[in-house]
Amino acid sequence: MIRMRHAIALLAVVGTLAACGGGSGDPLGGSGPKKGTVVVGSANFPENVLLGEIYAQALEGSGAKVERKFNIGSREVIFNQIKKGGLTVLPEYNGALLAYLDKNSTAEDTEAVNAAVAKVLPSSLELLSSSKAEDKDAVTVTKATADRYRLKTLEDLGPVAKNLVLGGPSEFETRKHGVVGLKSEYGLNFKSFKSLDTAGPITVAALKKGDIQAANLFSTDPAIKANGFVALEDPKNLFGAQNVTPLVYKSGVDSAGRKALDDVSSKLDTETLATLVKRLVVDKVDASALAEEWLSSTGIGS
Repeated sequence: MIRMRHAIALLAVVGTLAACGGGSGDPLGGSGPKKGTVVVGSANFPENVLLGEIYAQALEGSGAKVERKFNIGSREVIFNQIKKGGLTVLPEYNGALLAYLDKNSTAEDTEAVNAAVAKVLPSSLELLSSSKAEDKDAVTVTKATADRYRLKTLEDLGPVAKNLVLGGPSEFETRKHGVVGLKSEYGLNFKSFKSLDTAGPITVAALKKGDIQAANLFSTDPAIKANGFVALEDPKNLFGAQNVTPLVYKSGVDSAGRKALDDVSSKLDTETLATLVKRLVVDKVDASALAEEWLSSTGIGS
């Protein structure tokens, strides 16, 4: 999965977290983690930054000394960092991670996906317990486009994709959970692909204005409901399981830290995640305060 939201909200999130010890001009700057420090990273969209903050506060509640390096970039960047030990913990999406590591895997459900990931992860890394929360990539169109072409599923796009411009982050064009999979699984050949932001305000604006006719957004994105967009169903399960799951550099997280992260996974579901994202992006609630409030409500770290 591409995870990855709204630029104004993202700037607010990063600015707030910088004051908490994360987010600098170069999130990967420095010589790596200090001994005994757990470095929590995130991809470059608000939901993932929020999940990183939740993980960071849960780890601090377990007694860990935490450094935050949020808003780093796409999986292609952050995976290499955690593989080298420059990061210790990442909020991941298991199916998207598997597609990145093994483009030929056919695993779909959570258990099978996690087992497949375990087989191809570098020995220094480990996927901890998955949450029930999922945030899937979705090909999204306006209601007018859906009505015009009678679109409900990705299969319905077959005859008309050649007339539509698809927009999304640059990496969506080359990923299996993206243009590559849409072509191989559904036979979709779009008129063109337009590189935009990661399911953020630029993509949303382009879809509303008609600069693109289909967009890669995320299933928990409040912009879908707010704008009456239609997220097309995925009957062939191209995007598969996309459970929020901690990915850790094994030697950098102790048993107390692992328990804290597993506790987060045990409490987090899709409805909760969608609500948190709405409050972050639409209601402009501070990410640090939002994480603290949710952790307190679950009893994690108390």
